[in-house]
Amino acid sequence: MTTFPDLDHCQNQELTLSAADYSLLTDLYQLTMAACYTGEGVEQRWASFELFIRRSPDNFGYLIAMGLAQALEYLEKFRFSSSQIAALQATGIFAGASDRFWSLLAEGQFTGDVWAVPEGAAVFANQPLLRVEAPLWQAQLVETYLLNTLNYQTLIATRAARLRDVAGEQATLLEFGTRRAFSPQASLWTARAALAGGLDSTSNVLAALQLGQQPSGTMAHALVMALSALEGTEEQAFSAFHRYFPGAPLLIDTYNTIAAAERLAQRVNSGEIKLTGVRLDSGDLVTLSQQVRSLLPGVSIFASGDLDEWEIKRLKAAGAEIDGYGLGTRLVTGSPVNGVYKLVEIDGIPVMKKSSGKVTYPGRKQIFRSFAAGEVKGDRLGLITESPLLGEQPLLQVVMKEGKRVQPPESLAVIRQRTTASVASLPEQTRRLDNPIAVEVEISAALQELTEETNRRDAERSCVRGFPALSKLRVDTEVNL
Repeated sequence: MTTFPDLDHCQNQELTLSAADYSLLTDLYQLTMAACYTGEGVEQRWASFELFIRRSPDNFGYLIAMGLAQALEYLEKFRFSSSQIAALQATGIFAGASDRFWSLLAEGQFTGDVWAVPEGAAVFANQPLLRVEAPLWQAQLVETYLLNTLNYQTLIATRAARLRDVAGEQATLLEFGTRRAFSPQASLWTARAALAGGLDSTSNVLAALQLGQQPSGTMAHALVMALSALEGTEEQAFSAFHRYFPGAPLLIDTYNTIAAAERLAQRVNSGEIKLTGVRLDSGDLVTLSQQVRSLLPGVSIFASGDLDEWEIKRLKAAGAEIDGYGLGTRLVTGSPVNGVYKLVEIDGIPVMKKSSGKVTYPGRKQIFRSFAAGEVKGDRLGLITESPLLGEQPLLQVVMKEGKRVQPPESLAVIRQRTTASVASLPEQTRRLDNPIAVEVEISAALQELTEETNRRDAERSCVRGFPALSKLRVDTEVNL
């Protein structure tokens, strides 16, 4: 294990991130491998890496691809500054690296091609979301950042799509997860992925304004408690808030939810105030929402408090009178998406990983999707050299050529529409929350044949080098990548 010398003089306690830092936001071994490639003179060999999900989180029948826009922005801005190179040299870790390695970093930028499925498309385990085709050193160095953005945004977009599917199109879904997201940067990606996945708005002001959206929110219990203590009553706290934000939704469960609703009903019925909504953040949401509805029939009722798609399904089934939901903790946390980034071809030679439980398919691949009556019938995972069969649509598209995007970024509205259409096209058994069944993914004959040929080739090489031959690889749709 490599350790750092004393670098206290270089510390930046803010630990902030800007586009200029992208190149260093990587794992150390990406840089040490690039240095090794350069020393061996193979750094410019053309390599293809594919990013795919080994297995979906439990009870996820599908995933919604997301994060491509940020991945492409990263690749376009990928550079090493002189100060960054100096900082790497100061670690002492690269004392054995060739001068050519430093020249490569100083002069280099991403010059490769990228294939990807569109954001908002439904994908399944073992299917490439993205493929990088570039000089080996470049394709290697970008792995960490690409996995970071695609893994996290795919998780959030998938949760958002499931929430929308369960809640229905009429429900208002608000993203409230900034305080629970794993970092400030993650909170921005959360907001973007949640909106693209089907939610209506976010409470994150920075994210909303950067995305050209209107931020949404209500109030916290602190306002009610503070103004009640200083001005006399909860009712006076509500009045004060409405003085500056007329009609805004009010949080009514700080003290006694029903008592608050009764007092508000009197004021609404007398015409004293106009009220667009109330929020419930605790208690028996089914009973409370029904009682509040009877008191405030024309007012929207929002619910929050560690909600997820299973809880929304339960609330609806129990007859809760809820018009919208605030989603936070369980949206931005939970089971991770297990995305990996693996070499599939080098200098035109197909390669495959054979580690136990982590076998990969060799060669550059394409996903061919077929439909029946507007519903996804099945997918075929084949080679990029194959043509679609009758009724099939290829999902992976060229999105970057020679380091430049081939088309402008898509709007959130377009991506959200694609997400909605993608989910609607999936079979019911794939969309359900409990024990979903993913769409069947067939392995093409050509990919099976290439896998067997690659396995035989590698086994022969092992024998020539004096190692025992590998046992024959089982090639079928159950292969665990």
